[in-house]
Amino acid sequence: MRRTRKVSSSHPAVKSIPQRTCVACRQVRAKKELVRLVRTRGGDIEIDVSGKKDGRGAYICPDPECWESAMKGKQLEHTLRCNLTQDNREQLARNGKDLLKEIASA
Repeated sequence: MRRTRKVSSSHPAVKSIPQRTCVACRQVRAKKELVRLVRTRGGDIEIDVSGKKDGRGAYICPDPECWESAMKGKQLEHTLRCNLTQDNREQLARNGKDLLKEIASA
């Protein structure tokens, strides 16, 4: 004889919110609150606005201080498992600055 589990209706299912850690300040936040950088299969480093691009990802707070810290240190390289060239860093800094302005104005 099969037994079925009785589901309690007093405790509705709670959907978990994905959490990620900023590579600069190490603060844990909801995934949607952070900006994702991704290393694509081709080795390019891009800002992933959708959060769904294929590749190795790293997350940064939408805070100029965190952004600068991530671009200067080695944390980003360690998380993405690659070496960033000076050109990569400059391009990410420019694109990041534009993105942070968009986020601040929204």
